Amino acid sequence: MVKHNNVLPNIHCHKKYCESSRGPLKVRLTLNQASKKKTRRLARAAKAAAIAPRPLQLLRPAVHCPTQRYSSKVRLGKGFTLEELKGAGFTARYARTVGIAVDHRRTNKSAESLALNVARLEEYKSKLVVFPKKRLSKVKNGDSSAEECKAATQFDGTILPLAGPSKDVVMGDVPKQEVSAFTTMRLAMKETKVAGYRLSVANRKDK
Repeated sequence: MVKHNNVLPNIHCHKKYCESSRGPLKVRLTLNQASKKKTRRLARAAKAAAIAPRPLQLLRPAVHCPTQRYSSKVRLGKGFTLEELKGAGFTARYARTVGIAVDHRRTNKSAESLALNVARLEEYKSKLVVFPKKRLSKVKNGDSSAEECKAATQFDGTILPLAGPSKDVVMGDVPKQEVSAFTTMRLAMKETKVAGYRLSVANRKDK
């Protein structure tokens, strides 16, 4: 407890870089930030070259964010459900081999989200180029033609990114209401506040 009229204690104990009685204290520095950034970029490029012409990223589903506050926002999820894959004609085992992310824990809770992701898988299937298991082997059922395989290039970036919100709607296009909801609520609140006073005035007049 502080006693008498002394200076309030305001010592700074977070100067870890200073000399101390135990010698110089170590501080975690980020002087390798630029080199780490370059290392990550080179690692991505090496991975892309190793799996070419397969794309670097997987196809992800469109899901709604959790909680009531953010549920109106749509983002990319972890993986497609087994029901969505079945609707598009995929098995989970085959889907993983053609660049589709699978999440066996996720479930569909609405027909709208199921239909949206099935349509997303159908669009991906229409653009998919499947190479034969061995480059020189014959084209089997489900494989793409030799011309398509020859013309295929590695896709870079997010596969089938989500469309952003439309900016076509202008406030001038929204029809104006003749009766304002705000004005109606404000008048109702004022009427409620003065209802007791008006009732007392009416009782006085009756007497």
